Amino acid sequence: MAAAGFVELDFEDFHRDELPRWIAAGRGALAARAAGRLGSLGLQLPGGEAFTYRPAAGGVEIARGGGGADTLVGLDAEAWQGLVHDYESAPGLLYAGRVHCLRGDAMQFVAWEPALRALYQGRPVYDPEAALLDRAGCPLDVERCFAPDEPSVELAHFLATTGYLFVRGAFSADEVDAFRREAEELRREAVKGDRLSWWATDASGREILCRVTRAAAKPRLGSLVGDARLRALADLADPRLVSREGEGQGGVTVIYKNPGIAEGLSDLPWHRDCGMGGHAVMCPVLLCSVYLTDATPETGELVFLPGSWRASCGYMDASTSPPRAAHFAARPGDVSVHYGDVMHAAPPPQRSDRPVYRVSAVTGFALPGARHHRGEKSYNDVLHQRGDGQIEHLTRVARRNSAPV
Repeated sequence: MAAAGFVELDFEDFHRDELPRWIAAGRGALAARAAGRLGSLGLQLPGGEAFTYRPAAGGVEIARGGGGADTLVGLDAEAWQGLVHDYESAPGLLYAGRVHCLRGDAMQFVAWEPALRALYQGRPVYDPEAALLDRAGCPLDVERCFAPDEPSVELAHFLATTGYLFVRGAFSADEVDAFRREAEELRREAVKGDRLSWWATDASGREILCRVTRAAAKPRLGSLVGDARLRALADLADPRLVSREGEGQGGVTVIYKNPGIAEGLSDLPWHRDCGMGGHAVMCPVLLCSVYLTDATPETGELVFLPGSWRASCGYMDASTSPPRAAHFAARPGDVSVHYGDVMHAAPPPQRSDRPVYRVSAVTGFALPGARHHRGEKSYNDVLHQRGDGQIEHLTRVARRNSAPV
């Protein structure tokens, strides 16, 4: 428990006393926005002690035992307390093999996460119809692009409202060319199973590189760590943020999009960057993507859900396009920044005949002292469960974890 560092809770006392008080005080109604159409979820400790969460009219009911739960998840006390304190997440626990679906579908555990966060932390559930306004009080253009020299007050307001920001032409063509050369060096040097690269397989069975997390080792790409232009964008969020240095922990990562991926986590579903756990000790975190090639629906884009960084959202596959999703046609040298909490996705390229697909370099900023909640090196490490360097899709991990029908 020392690695996590949170206050110990008693499973029985919490469900009998504290959680019912929170539900009555308004968190039940808050959770109902996410739980209303879900089946019941039971959480069971190793000794068999269990409680079931069941959607009810305008709220959530808590019942002792797990016998009537549609989905019953077994987990230890530390994992459960991590959920309560927002140290753990349902996807992170599934990838790490720290929960087991005793009955039902493990993806229902993932689907319950926004409701659990509402119950445990009082975090609101995302409302796609909530008003997003500019500084004049008018509806915000959620796909607005900014020039580097626009007033910082405008950029800061947009970032605080949407959770992301898109800036045109932040880096020169010469700089981008140098970044691209090093990105291709990294592509040639990558080794399957080195835990510093992600791999996938296309429909023909060909193994393809998706990303390399050690790009800070290259001199030009490494210069993105603390770059003054990116530093200025991070200051819009919070001047206290510092560069996240170190391999695998956010120094610099290069992402390579490819069409036709059949297996492996290349086309990221809608997610938050603290979705593997650690929100309570790593956020706010700000991620900066420098585009080295065009990023369009045809070559593989990055899509954002406006305003979602202040709320919780349910699971959506990469192919899902919410009505309010913000799309940007990025060009080489453009930069996007986003809070780790904002929901975003990297859907598959829509064309398979392009000579080049999206290549981008990503670096980040976090508060001093931000850390892995279990004392490990990187949140990416929990994803590396296979020797071939492939990161399995969450739905496949959940399917393997789900109880037999």
